[in-house]
Amino acid sequence: MGIAPPPLRVPTTLDDIRDRFNRGQYWQRAEAGEFRIRKLSSFIPRKRIAGEPSKTRTQILEYLDRASGTRIALVHQYRRRDGSIGGSGRPDPKELLDGGILYIADPYL
Repeated sequence: MGIAPPPLRVPTTLDDIRDRFNRGQYWQRAEAGEFRIRKLSSFIPRKRIAGEPSKTRTQILEYLDRASGTRIALVHQYRRRDGSIGGSGRPDPKELLDGGILYIADPYL
């Protein structure tokens, strides 16, 4: 049994990644336990986040395949003290492995 080759990396827009993330219901699937969620960073910024209550955390999370540990998605979110998600109310994906292709946000597209 060999090591799987890395997925094809495709630069794309944030809108494209968000659309794929939403269509694939990745957040709902993660919340249902299909993926393991690992917190990469979580902190309260020194400056208050505009439009958010005080003590809101900015977080970077990754969704991992439970069997292989492969990263499925990398997301940013604002987590309020009450546990709800701020901003749009949804995680904001920055990378997504979908159909064997790794979509990466490219700010120049």
